[in-house]
Amino acid sequence: MIFIFNQIFFRFITFRASYALIIALLLSIIFGKTFIKLLKKFHVSQTIREDGPKSHISDKKNVPTMGGLLILFSILIPVILFTNLFNFYIYMAIITIVSFAFIGFLDDYLKVKRQNSKGLRGKYKILMQSVFALIISIILYINVPSLSFIVIPFVKNYYFNLGPFFIILSMFVIVGASNAVNLTDGLDGLAIGIFAIAIAGYLIFSYASSNFKFADYLSIPFIYNIGEIVVFCAALLGASIGFLWFNAFPASVFMGDTGSISLGAILGYISIVTREEVLLVVIGFVFVLEALSVIFQVGSYKLRKKRIFKMAPIHHHFEMGGVPEPKIIIRLWIVSLILTIFALSTLKLRFF
Repeated sequence: MIFIFNQIFFRFITFRASYALIIALLLSIIFGKTFIKLLKKFHVSQTIREDGPKSHISDKKNVPTMGGLLILFSILIPVILFTNLFNFYIYMAIITIVSFAFIGFLDDYLKVKRQNSKGLRGKYKILMQSVFALIISIILYINVPSLSFIVIPFVKNYYFNLGPFFIILSMFVIVGASNAVNLTDGLDGLAIGIFAIAIAGYLIFSYASSNFKFADYLSIPFIYNIGEIVVFCAALLGASIGFLWFNAFPASVFMGDTGSISLGAILGYISIVTREEVLLVVIGFVFVLEALSVIFQVGSYKLRKKRIFKMAPIHHHFEMGGVPEPKIIIRLWIVSLILTIFALSTLKLRFF
């Protein structure tokens, strides 16, 4: 009976993806309250930046952090249940999200232990991220050389071959996305909401690339065995929505660097294996904007001793300008949704 059930249902990606999403969502919500209580019991609370918006000091003080562990748990269970763990893309995805979660956990642990907002020193964090990303990128290039052929939006049947330079691009995308999501995670539900929208977009991209007929019709590359990533994306989406249940304004728990660093890395990884890393700039535009605002702010202050924004990342600039936190969050969600829909439109809009 179980064999028949497996043969009839489990061979369908849509069936497995649907249940991966549902189970990840339910795991997040069911275990969320208990997890938050445990974090409070062990005083695993967020330390707020003293130079940040004054409202954060009172509103967000003592809110539990390391919620990324709940997200990771909610993702890995349905992935184990509904994916082929021997699939190359899946075990590399697991390695990516777990290794970067380790970096984030170490950062969060040091913050909690020292009771300040400074955890792992920036240069060590970047070094660890770069080493992990380099290893992942080399393995990807050796095992799937076709990943070096980059898909160009609006262009069909032509792919730019990076050759071994793919490794550099892959490293940059994974590390860049990891830090961009990390910088965006400063308002309740902001980063996880945008991540959910972005990963929903990549779920569609991966599904289109996994189906030969769809890929041929849309003039995009058919990627053999990428279908398992559809299920992984579904688990990511379900876990993100479930975590948002508790992280929405006013937040009961923060994902911490354990969540933001690992989710950013896996978003970068999925953009690479679906060969749509160029569109990550569009789909993850808010993440890019947040990261650039910090880069420009720091650069401007070092060169001119003047700040461009009232405070960076840019969501704090809006806060300092008097825009209420919920309004900033929802508006940036809307921007992300519009740009993700635009990015998806490029599946069919190929003129050259």
